[in-house]
Amino acid sequence: MEKEYLDEIPEHLLKANQAIALSYDGEKAPTLAAKGDNELAQAIIQLALQAKVPIYENAELTQWLSTLDLGDEIPQALYLTIAEILAFVYKLEGKEPEQQSKNQAKD
Repeated sequence: MEKEYLDEIPEHLLKANQAIALSYDGEKAPTLAAKGDNELAQAIIQLALQAKVPIYENAELTQWLSTLDLGDEIPQALYLTIAEILAFVYKLEGKEPEQQSKNQAKD
């Protein structure tokens, strides 16, 4: 079974040498949950793929976020950028952010 999984990883992801992971609870700003280079980056990517976590590729954003310490909230200057990525992920998964759903229910 593991062999089949590895065959499905896109080639360009196998060559990635840097990765970060964000954690978002819907209440506070997203935080840096993981970061790594080379082998650790590959481990982060493989865990994300195994867990079916969407992967967004942006080398410049990854480089910038990797300067944060683990557990740090993303800086306010990146709120809009990360919000757009999260909105795209929600759309891919057929979900709506909780706050939006609550506001629509009131109308």
